[in-house]
Amino acid sequence: MRSRHPVAWILLLLGGLTMVMPFVFMLATSLKDNSEIYDLALLPKSPTLDNYIAILSTSRFPRWFAVSAIVATATTVSVLFFDSLVGYTLAKFRFRGRGLVFVLILSTLMIPTEMLVIPWYVMAKSMGWLDTVWGIMFPGMVTGFGVFLMRQFFTGVPDELIDAARVDGLNEFGIFWRVALPLVTPALSALAIFTFLGNWTAFLWPLIVTTSPNLYTVPVGLASLSGEFQTDWEMIMTGASIAVLPTLVVFMVLQRNIITGIMMTGLKG
Repeated sequence: MRSRHPVAWILLLLGGLTMVMPFVFMLATSLKDNSEIYDLALLPKSPTLDNYIAILSTSRFPRWFAVSAIVATATTVSVLFFDSLVGYTLAKFRFRGRGLVFVLILSTLMIPTEMLVIPWYVMAKSMGWLDTVWGIMFPGMVTGFGVFLMRQFFTGVPDELIDAARVDGLNEFGIFWRVALPLVTPALSALAIFTFLGNWTAFLWPLIVTTSPNLYTVPVGLASLSGEFQTDWEMIMTGASIAVLPTLVVFMVLQRNIITGIMMTGLKG
């Protein structure tokens, strides 16, 4: 068995380099000036921070960053609260049609996003949400995957704890908030990362629902820098390098629970 360890490490190293190299290329390109963009050399000859100064001071990138931060943070908070609440209800309450409701929620996962764009657009137009931050956010405020994930974990919470809390006089929301929710922290961490990354990198729906450049999210804003006759690659790579930072921060904060959350998802219930 030990003879296989070097091979495994070599394969892991090659896989890691394959995953890291695009980020290295992105960062290196962001430090190049326009004359070096098409050079074959990976590293810049004269590294410069002029691209970072330019994108932060002469473009709408700070505005795009703020819109993306608002959308990703708000949807993540909403998903954590509502999906966990629905998951707790489906796991710990007995009522007629509970299984059917759960199956219907799971069935939404089989619908491609592209098929939902038109209904979302019609709804946003009828509500006056076109070209608004709320219009960008509302499709992701509750998710079927989050309900499934939280229901799986809440199923593993002992019923004896909930019954004891009822005997102590806690109301149902208090039991959910103070007893059950702290026991599913790994699931909350995993769901927070998935939701934040999904909304931070979302492109199709923000592109459709927004027309004002001031309401672009970071992916849509960076795509607008690519023109028909000219593309500012150094600015795109600079913006992408900055846009990666929030995802790294979220992952570093929640990484202790993310592996546990993913591994235990298929074991609960």
